[in-house]
Amino acid sequence: MKKYGKGFKDWITSSKKRTIIVVVLVAVVLIIGSFLTWALTPRGPMDEAADALKSDQEVTVDVSSNRLVFEPNNQDHETGFVIYPGARVDFRSYAPTARDIAAGGFLVVVEKMPLNLAVFGQNAAAEVIDEYPDVKRWAVGGHSLGGVMAARFAAEEGVNGLVLWASYPDQDISNKNISVISIYGSRDGLTTVEDVEGRADKLPSDTEFVKIEGGNHAQFGWYGDQRGDEEATITREEQQQVIVDSTVEFLAKL
Repeated sequence: MKKYGKGFKDWITSSKKRTIIVVVLVAVVLIIGSFLTWALTPRGPMDEAADALKSDQEVTVDVSSNRLVFEPNNQDHETGFVIYPGARVDFRSYAPTARDIAAGGFLVVVEKMPLNLAVFGQNAAAEVIDEYPDVKRWAVGGHSLGGVMAARFAAEEGVNGLVLWASYPDQDISNKNISVISIYGSRDGLTTVEDVEGRADKLPSDTEFVKIEGGNHAQFGWYGDQRGDEEATITREEQQQVIVDSTVEFLAKL
């Protein structure tokens, strides 16, 4: 009986362990599944973004599953610009912005990030730069999380310029020999004015800051509204005009 009792207790203990293991595995699968569902259902693009993916006399557009390339026609483009999308935003949502910047005489590439999160694609610009050896100067940039990852790349790879849209670096790059522009909205509910201006000391002292009065977070792209953001008091077209004009002027000075 004692031997039977000990075996029964061992079986119960083993059964509990197996149950715990199964519960943990199920929880992990559910967590991973939920994360993948969240990450693989990005915001956008709006209809305006889809319209911007067509080539015309000004800009030739090359669309692939991992990248958008906007190349100005009949212009020598010695400066290139790689854009990192914001977190969980469809990379095509930046097509109108990229197209308008390319029309200013620059090669512009929008990278699709793994799982739509730039944290998994920090070095994406390296491949682009290698593919276009004739481009003499490069800037990288991005929106929100995309800007954070672009700043990391810029700090390590020594590109010429960094463009931050509603973003800021998560490390000190104030001693880096790089030109920087930071464009942000006064009504951004996600990357707030305090977030941007409070981290100005992490950027080079000659960084250019452009504050868009009435602009918010979501209007840096073409993917609709965003939870947690504030309502803009200017139109998306008005905000985009400032973004494009400021970025083009910055790139022209590199």
